[in-house]
Amino acid sequence: MHKIITLTLNPCIDKTIWVDKLIPDKKLKAKHPEDEPGGGGINVSRAINYLNRKSKALFLNGGMNAPYFKQLITEEGLDFTEINIAGNTRMNLMLIDESNSQEYRIGMDGPNVSDAEISNLINTLKKQKDYDFLVASGSLPKNMPDNIYVEIAKIVESHNAKFILDTSGKALQNMVQQKVFLLKPNLNELSILCGINENASIDDIITATQELLNKIYCNIIVVSLGSKGAIMVTKNETHHILPPAVEVKSTVGAGDCMVAGMTIALSENLSFKEVLQYGIACGTAATLNAGRGLCKKEDFEKLLIEIKSNT
Repeated sequence: MHKIITLTLNPCIDKTIWVDKLIPDKKLKAKHPEDEPGGGGINVSRAINYLNRKSKALFLNGGMNAPYFKQLITEEGLDFTEINIAGNTRMNLMLIDESNSQEYRIGMDGPNVSDAEISNLINTLKKQKDYDFLVASGSLPKNMPDNIYVEIAKIVESHNAKFILDTSGKALQNMVQQKVFLLKPNLNELSILCGINENASIDDIITATQELLNKIYCNIIVVSLGSKGAIMVTKNETHHILPPAVEVKSTVGAGDCMVAGMTIALSENLSFKEVLQYGIACGTAATLNAGRGLCKKEDFEKLLIEIKSNT
C-alpha cells in the first residue's frame, strides 16, 4: 500500500549548467552539467525518498525525451507509473554564473495533451487503490483544462483519501470551492485568492487566511512566505514558524520539499504544529544545496531539532 501518491501533469528534465561568468556574445563553456527529473510532484516524491519514506509517483511522459526521463526516474529509485502521451516531455534549463552565484531559470512550455490522453489520465487515477494522500504539484501543460484538478479532487474524495494541492493561476482559483485537504499558496497566490496586499503584515496575512478558510471547503491552508517562514491555518489552530538562519545557496525545489515534509508528517499522524515544522525543516534543507539539489536527510534532521527547540 502506498500511503502517498504524487501527481505531476507537466514533468520536465531539469538541466543545470555552470559557467565561469555569463558574458553576452561570447561562446561560453558549460561546466559539469547535471540532469535531474523534475516537476512539482516528481520533486515531492524525490524528497520523500531522500527522507527514507515511500511514495508512488504518477506522471505524464512522452516524445523523444520520454525514455531518458524514465531512466532518470528509475535511477532515483522511485516507484512510479508513467502515463504515456504523444507530446514531448519538456526540458528546463538552469544556468549558474559562478562569478556572482546568480541563477538564471529558463522554463519551457509543456506538451500538448489530447482529450484521449486526459481521459487516460483520469482512468488511471480512478484505478489507484489504498492510498491516504494524493499530492498534486506543479504547472499544467499549456492546453490542459485549468479545471482538471476539480475532477481529480472528486476522484480522491471517492477513494476516501486526502487531496494536497500546490499549484497557481486559474488552476488554483478553480479549487477554492472544491473539497481539498490542504492548499499551499505563496503570498502572491493568496493575494489573488482573497485580495490581500503582498506587503501586508503577518497578522493581516493570518486574518485573511482565516477568513478564506471559513469560505472554502479546505481543512488546512499553508502560506509560504520565503525568508519569513510559513503560516498554517486550520479550523482551530494557527501557527507561524520562521526558518532557521542558514546560508541560502538556492531556493529551487524548496517549495516542493516543504510539501514533502508536511505530507510525511500528515501521513505519520503528527500534530498540525509538527506538520509545519517538518515542512519548514525540509524546505530549508533544500536551500542548503546549489542548483537543483533537493533536501538531504541529515540536514533535515538537524534543522528539525533546531526548529522544535525554537517553537
